[in-house]
Amino acid sequence: MQERFGNQTHSTGWIIQSWASFVISVFAMTIGIANLPADNWIKGYLGIGLLFSVGSSINIAKTTRDIHESKKLTSKVEEARVEKLLTDHNSLH
Repeated sequence: MQERFGNQTHSTGWIIQSWASFVISVFAMTIGIANLPADNWIKGYLGIGLLFSVGSSINIAKTTRDIHESKKLTSKVEEARVEKLLTDHNSLH
């Protein structure tokens, strides 16, 4: 398993607020779609759009996080290589 550098920890309050806002927004949108004065096929289309939007949001958040973490690890490796080169070729030692 890879060791992570500089993990950012989130407070319990932030995690609860994040999940609560997600659940409330999806619930409110579902209630809104269900009570919409429209045919069922329109409601179904909007429901599928809601599910696709939620799935896409989760996917892009994960992808963005993964890209950020990979760059962070890469920069740490590059920094270690430069530090090793400087240490190996230091004329003061």
